Amino acid sequence: MKRPQIWHYLSVGTVACVLCGCSVSSDIPEDSYLLNKVKVVTDGKYHDINPGSLKNYVHQKPNSRWFSAVKLPLGVYAMAGKDSSWINRTLRQMGEAPVIYDTLQAQQTCKDLQQALQNKGYLDAQVELFIDKKKHKLNAVYVLHPGKPYFVRELDFVVEDTTVARLLRGRSSLLHQGMQFSVETLSAERNAITQYLQNRGYFRFHKEYITYGARKDEEQQGVNLKLLLQQQHKAYNISDIKYEGGADDQRLHLRPKVLSENTFLEVGEPYSAEKLQNTYNHFGRLGAVKYTNIAFEQQPDTTLLDAKIQVQTNKPSTISFQPEGTNTAGDFGAAASLTYQNRNLFRGSETFSLQLRGAYEAIKGLEGYSNQDFTEYSVETKLSFPRFIMPFLTRSFRRRTIATSELSLLYDSQDRPEFHRRVLSAGWSYLWRPQNHHDSYRFDLVNLNYVFMPWISETFKTEYLENTSNQNVILRYNYEDLFIMKMGFGYTYNNGVVALKANVETAGNLLGACSNLFGGSKDDLGQYKLFNIAYAQYVKGDFDYTQQIFKGTNDQLVFHIGLGLAYPYGNSKVLPFEKRYFSGGANSVRGWTVRSLGPGRYKDKDGRINFITMTGDMKLDMNVEYRMKLFWKFNGAIFADAGNVWTLREYADQPGGQFKFSNFLSDMAVSYGAGLRLNFDYFILRFDLGMKAINPAFEIESEAHYPIIHPKLSRDLAFHFAVGMPF
Repeated sequence: MKRPQIWHYLSVGTVACVLCGCSVSSDIPEDSYLLNKVKVVTDGKYHDINPGSLKNYVHQKPNSRWFSAVKLPLGVYAMAGKDSSWINRTLRQMGEAPVIYDTLQAQQTCKDLQQALQNKGYLDAQVELFIDKKKHKLNAVYVLHPGKPYFVRELDFVVEDTTVARLLRGRSSLLHQGMQFSVETLSAERNAITQYLQNRGYFRFHKEYITYGARKDEEQQGVNLKLLLQQQHKAYNISDIKYEGGADDQRLHLRPKVLSENTFLEVGEPYSAEKLQNTYNHFGRLGAVKYTNIAFEQQPDTTLLDAKIQVQTNKPSTISFQPEGTNTAGDFGAAASLTYQNRNLFRGSETFSLQLRGAYEAIKGLEGYSNQDFTEYSVETKLSFPRFIMPFLTRSFRRRTIATSELSLLYDSQDRPEFHRRVLSAGWSYLWRPQNHHDSYRFDLVNLNYVFMPWISETFKTEYLENTSNQNVILRYNYEDLFIMKMGFGYTYNNGVVALKANVETAGNLLGACSNLFGGSKDDLGQYKLFNIAYAQYVKGDFDYTQQIFKGTNDQLVFHIGLGLAYPYGNSKVLPFEKRYFSGGANSVRGWTVRSLGPGRYKDKDGRINFITMTGDMKLDMNVEYRMKLFWKFNGAIFADAGNVWTLREYADQPGGQFKFSNFLSDMAVSYGAGLRLNFDYFILRFDLGMKAINPAFEIESEAHYPIIHPKLSRDLAFHFAVGMPF
């Protein structure tokens, strides 16, 4: 018997044993039933009700199923014995007790479903319950009979306060004659009126002042509706604003200008709940602020309010230490970082951080190289301002956006047996988002990177960089001194269902223009140089889209597509290594390990340098993942991935790697697999097993091209461990 078949039968047998052995009949009392399935359906007449939208009104739901098929949490619970030993308590905690059908809860579900339909305008709605019993199991079906919807025939607004009545004429109402009667719309109108008035000075107004009267007209299939706003109401103005420190420290550690810039309430202006919330939001985003409390006191016999803003600040300085483990291609090591942070450097909530990091990795003896391990040291410092540091911006624009300006500096030193590498970088960036929006922006005004190689071993030079039989231009380019001056813009949108990221950056254009303008000369390789260092020139764009196709109580289906495209030109024929794309790994096509796929149909022949050759100028990732809660903190997933990387130019050392429309489909790599996730709320540990399904590195005629038909575990299986979700 072949090895894959043995694996298959063992897996099926194990699951079968668990399912057969975990009977729950002993946990079900006599004359009781395990709630097996629950359905909510409609009779399909006169309405457009979606039964799925009403499932939350069902009081009893059956035990959760593993991938909507197997009740694994129930099986885990059934494995526990009757005594209170540690293992039995643990199994009960991890599993899920059997759900016993409850007649009273079923009756309450019928009432709540009927009420929900009536709230949607189906005032004659009825709900029937059908049950089907088999041995110790019971299926429940709730059948909805909504009937015809009712519409608003007559609509009347009665507002006792004439000033308030004039104000409300200036807004558009959610209510109108001819609309389908809906309690949800009535509630939304009530909240909208309350918010509208509270933002125009009505400090003491609340929604309980607004009531409705509705009379059902069965003959006309309609409702006569009246909105009543009772009593006289007063509008209040802000008279004074004062600041004070917190209870622990009465001192104000922020400059007066910073306090006023983050306060949206204004002296002499009407009270506004929206401006109050904006004030809370802006103070809350300041790193120096621990909490903010705003209290109002009414001046006697007036409609004037005095605002007192209490600001408690954090301790300005903190020091943290973080150890970590590393593993690169089987070489184990350790790293540690020490970080100092000051969150109120200039008394304006400016955040200054300084991080020192060191890493060590034991490298197995490399033939022809000195016996040297990998060491890395880096120093990184950042200074963030919680506002725009930019001229010509209006005060209103600054106050409408939540912005950060950031200056960063980095020095990184890496020593390997093959070479020594140094990186110097500096950047100035802006990050901002409009208030109450789902989108955010990033603008890298300038980012400078200087990469230089102070030492390269003679063996590495001889075998790779100077070997006439090795014309790997990509490899040689990435072991030369290089200067990168780039500018970039990024956009992010996320509403909880759809997430979109887009980024574009360009490098070397300003330097190229200056070289042409001032008549710079090219070297033997046709490159302009700055301070005798070649500079990179390219344009790069990335697009990433994720969407929840559906989301249930315990499961969800997620789709993702990622596209990246970069093109070197002018002073560069090859992208810098840090800007090149790679495929495979925990967040890409998971049937391949990281940097082991592509470009295109290229098949690497030298494992020592595949981290260079298996890269490209273009990347495509497409993923579909079905996620399911299993039991306790365990979640599961099944997935299918497709994608690859390609080069836009043709390189002799990457045959089959160039992107061509005629080869696009045959170049696509496809994989499938399953994963286990441990959800600890603050972070997620992820374990994914991916299997190759279609491998473009092999000819179509080869069995290895279709591993889905001819699987081989040693060749086609990849294991991934990661923190966080893949997309």
